[in-house]
Amino acid sequence: MPPRVDLVALSLLPVWRWRTIAEQLRNGQAPTDILHAHCADAPRSRQGLPFWSNPVRVLERAADALARAAAAGLQGIGQDDVAFPARLREIVDPPPVLWVSGHPAALLTPAVAVVGSRAGSTYALSVAERLGADLASRGVCVLSGLARGVDAAAHRGALSVGGQTVAVLGCGADIVYPPEHAGLATSLQQRGAVVSELAPGTVPKPGFFPRRNRIISGLAQAVVVVEAGEKSGSLITARCALEQGRDVLAVPGNVLSGRNRGGHALLRDGARLVETAEDVFDELGWRRDHAGQFPGTGPGEGDQVLDAMVPGESLDLGQISTGSGLSAAELLPRLLALELRGVVGREPGGRFVRFGRTC
Repeated sequence: MPPRVDLVALSLLPVWRWRTIAEQLRNGQAPTDILHAHCADAPRSRQGLPFWSNPVRVLERAADALARAAAAGLQGIGQDDVAFPARLREIVDPPPVLWVSGHPAALLTPAVAVVGSRAGSTYALSVAERLGADLASRGVCVLSGLARGVDAAAHRGALSVGGQTVAVLGCGADIVYPPEHAGLATSLQQRGAVVSELAPGTVPKPGFFPRRNRIISGLAQAVVVVEAGEKSGSLITARCALEQGRDVLAVPGNVLSGRNRGGHALLRDGARLVETAEDVFDELGWRRDHAGQFPGTGPGEGDQVLDAMVPGESLDLGQISTGSGLSAAELLPRLLALELRGVVGREPGGRFVRFGRTC
């Protein structure tokens, strides 16, 4: 189901009000009441009152955002939805709505962010791609920002082994930025997701990218900085991760080039040194099971779900939950894994069907 228009309206209010909005939602206040209270408190400037001082206008824009999302094939997940990532809901200023192109269940799987310089060295790009591949091959979702350099290399590494990867954008999820990554974004949507907190149609602006970094770290259980200068945006992601209680790790680089001074500063401040994916797993306390995977990622763990589904019968999430004894939040990542294996198919209306044989 699409998010309620009142939640979408809250997402159109200034981002500096989102922390208060999150607290009010957690306290059980109705979104419509929150919207009217914030609109009534809109500050007047020399240009007059902002558009969001009028709740009717905000709701109209929210309805337009929902229509644009439907036309672009985006799924909106409100904070009140069981599909909204629990890790992201825990941060102090989660977005009221998350817009997703691809598979929303990818946001619920174990995840590690790999970030770094847009002008990454050959060494940094090689390390990012290898880390992305090694993490994804063990069932871990690789998070990054679809930016040039290290971000793109991490995504490509994950895709090279058929793994899951998610990109968080600083524009609407229906817009690809940078534009030369359109093909990469398409591959991401097939194996994972492209997501944004910004309403569909929002064009990229410089101020949006530092903000989206808190979403990258918020969705992750750890952030790995591959290469970062002293003023790199990746350090913003690392700072967000620390504030959110996430683990921060860094890859050492060439001390002569000066291109990784920000990463080395993180190491001096206590970040875990990363040479391979095993260092990430050790930091998070993840251990291999008998299948060589990590907790929650093994290929045989979907049997409980399959046992609850009769081949050829279309079931909704509630029916599968009743049959399997799993919550919706536990089911979604498993259903995605089964879908990617060709065992389960997704149907309109949020229903799923088990195939009689692998497709």
